[in-house]
Amino acid sequence: MKFANITVSKNGNPAQHLAVQWFGGVVDVTELGFPASLYELIRQSGDSCNSGNRPNLCAQITARLRELGDSCAYIDADSFTFANVTTPTKLVCEGLNYVDHAEETGGTAPEHPVFFSKFNDALAPSGAKVKLPEWQRCFDYEAELVIVVGREAYNVPEEAADDYIFGYTCGNDLSARDAQFLSTQWLTGKSFPNFAPTGPWVVTHDELDPDTGITIRCRVNGETVQDGNTANMIFNCRRTLAAASRFFALQPGDLIYTGTPAGVILGKPKGTRVWLKAGDVVEVDIDGIGVLETTLI
Repeated sequence: MKFANITVSKNGNPAQHLAVQWFGGVVDVTELGFPASLYELIRQSGDSCNSGNRPNLCAQITARLRELGDSCAYIDADSFTFANVTTPTKLVCEGLNYVDHAEETGGTAPEHPVFFSKFNDALAPSGAKVKLPEWQRCFDYEAELVIVVGREAYNVPEEAADDYIFGYTCGNDLSARDAQFLSTQWLTGKSFPNFAPTGPWVVTHDELDPDTGITIRCRVNGETVQDGNTANMIFNCRRTLAAASRFFALQPGDLIYTGTPAGVILGKPKGTRVWLKAGDVVEVDIDGIGVLETTLI
């Protein structure tokens, strides 16, 4: 099942609702009596979120939509905008998780997952306009598969990690490279406001298996600049979540960005790098999930 948080107009005021994709259309399931956000759905699902079964609320939503059949009320694309995918306590990011990306940026494949973070105000929904800080210069894209945590996870063994994944979405780890390498800590180049565009859709874990090989593409102004595959991850999603949970107490709705494949601007030879600029439109397109669109201003 595919979920999205959307903003709609209710009595002239903006309101956040939960939507699902259903047979090619979009249905506002909050209007059907279900939670008003994906975060609420994940929290209410609790321990029923696991790899073998859809969360109970997902099953209830599916049953209700089937019951409605042809009378199911689809909403028009111009009647809503996308909102942030969840309300996370943490944005955990993984670096150098593809060999080709590690090599293109002058590094080597790590022996253990490399983690850093973004602040929560870095989160931005699909369709958002992201303001580039005028005092920085070297802006770069990083298309990534993002794990949506489904339940509290702390020191989780790898073999049980699937049980803690609610689903997956698209992410763009926007980076200001000139700020990133001021020190060995990458945070300064990673966490400007809205530098973590994410969404628009979250696909439940039972409907997407990154181990089978999911294509990740990034486009800038329509031109493909990254074309990778999750089968080439050094650390798969189970290993990544388990490793992260050894150091961070993950909560329902938290997000883990799982690294980017080759093709970033930083990986190009000096003198040929054309950094992102205001006016550029960046799209992250992941098979089975959808397209995350960000306009830079």
